[in-house]
Amino acid sequence: MDTTNPMQQVAAALAAGRLILLDGATGTELQRRGAAMHDTAWCAAATLTDPDLLLAVHRDYILAGADVITTNTFSTNRPMLEAAGLGAQLAEINRRAVAIARAARDQAAVARPVVIAGSLSHQVPVIAGTDFRDPAAVPDRRTAAADFAEIATILATAGVDLLLLEMMSDPDLALPAIAAAAATGLPVWVGLSARLEADGRLVSYHRRELSFAEVAATIIGAGGGSAYGIMHSPVAAIAPCLEIIRRRWSGPLLAYPDSGVFRMPQWVFEDIIAPNHLARLARQWRNSFGIGILGGCCGLGPEHIRELARLKDNGD
Repeated sequence: MDTTNPMQQVAAALAAGRLILLDGATGTELQRRGAAMHDTAWCAAATLTDPDLLLAVHRDYILAGADVITTNTFSTNRPMLEAAGLGAQLAEINRRAVAIARAARDQAAVARPVVIAGSLSHQVPVIAGTDFRDPAAVPDRRTAAADFAEIATILATAGVDLLLLEMMSDPDLALPAIAAAAATGLPVWVGLSARLEADGRLVSYHRRELSFAEVAATIIGAGGGSAYGIMHSPVAAIAPCLEIIRRRWSGPLLAYPDSGVFRMPQWVFEDIIAPNHLARLARQWRNSFGIGILGGCCGLGPEHIRELARLKDNGD
């Protein structure tokens, strides 16, 4: 396979209206296969403790049909690793995560371009047993900007093809994160995240006092991304969020929901959406909103990506 510039090939396919498949979850798939989840850094340490499992996860997603695989770097920023006592290994953990993803691409050797996306988030330690972040762990904007620049530079120099900004839901942190990613010169895809409240309101995942609509307007309005969409949000929230995003963004649109519940440090695999049900909804999202990039987040695995790949086979 020619991997000299897979991002150009994927970007051209996206521009031509062809469907691009992201992988499914990395962290929860590692957990499902037996990797230990760190009490503070969640899946970050698995790059060191379970590299063979991580390589297998990436490889299986490629073989399932993914055009884009995501490095195990969602939780490898300085706030997460420092809190876990792993701050001194920050560069090593991030570089090894990229190297493992690149090795998986080489091993899979499929006859299509496969892009490696460097995951970057504004995740901070969360309250044990919940998915709510610890307010005391949230950095100020200046500190956050330096942290994001550090991670973005490491990922770019390690050889990712694009930067995937995940769970962007706090504008105070999302904007410097996106700016740091854009400064590398790599393409930047931005995944927003929402909570669907019991009363039907869509709110920011990390700042529930903010509506999802105002967060989307702020983040998309600031620019810096070449694709925007909704991720790590319940399936029922995807279509309403896409409608909000599409009003603000006419370019490439992405969607990858989660399924289940997070209670730090474990993902609870309950009421996981069936792969064929996800594919039916994905076809609706593509028809209604022009989704170009589809995948899965926490709780969703290779079986879901394999089913989504059938949409490509059917010309969707």
